[in-house]
Parts: sequence; structure tokens; C-alpha cells
Amino acid sequence: MDKFYVIIYETTVTQIPIETRANWIKQIYPDVNLIYAKNPPNQYGLDEESVKIQTDYLKEILKGIEVTHFYNSEAYGKFVARDLGIKEVQVDRKREKYPISGTAIRKKVKENENYIEKIVYKDMKEV
Repeated sequence: MDKFYVIIYETTVTQIPIETRANWIKQIYPDVNLIYAKNPPNQYGLDEESVKIQTDYLKEILKGIEVTHFYNSEAYGKFVARDLGIKEVQVDRKREKYPISGTAIRKKVKENENYIEKIVYKDMKEV
């Protein structure tokens, strides 16, 4: 691929600021293009109304950027790809290669240290 973008959402899921999380990605993957998703909609879900709200927001922050694929490991990926008119690429959705999720890591940081980059772990264990 010519360019790879990572969208980083402001979120209440974690207390770690968006800038800190962006810094992790910049240090670990310096060639990645970052998009900051600030002030995203608060409505989440897989119902059509929630999906539309989220994908309309994504369309707005991706304006002017040519996107052809959406890589993800979540159920919402098919809706994002559908609504953006791009190809969805599922990555280990069944968690067979990496039997862990961000939610599980956040719940038990120390127990899941082996799945976390050192720079990330340092910041996560301080929260």
C-alpha cells in the first residue's frame, strides 16, 4: 500500500490522553499516518442509526484522503467498509493468532504485559 492511516479516537474507554496514545504509535510505527478523531459522536452500537452517526463522522475526518481498505478485528468493520464504499479486511477477528483484545488488556494490564509494547505498558500501568 502507498499509505497507511491509523485513526485515534478521543474516548472515555481509557483515561490515557489521545496525545499519549498517538505518541506510542509514532514511536513504534514511525511511517504510519495518524488521524486524530477529536470530539467524536457519543453514540455507539451496531444498529443502523449508530452506525450511520459513526460512519458520517469518519467520512468527515477522512475528507480529502483516498481510502481503499479498512483493516479491523471488530464487528463494526463491515459497516464502516460498506458505508465508505471500500474493502474490509478482517484481521484475526476470532482472536486465534492473538487471543487478546484491547478491552481485556485494559481490564488486566499487568497480567497481559506480554501483549503490550514496553512504552505502552509503562504508561498503562501508571493509570
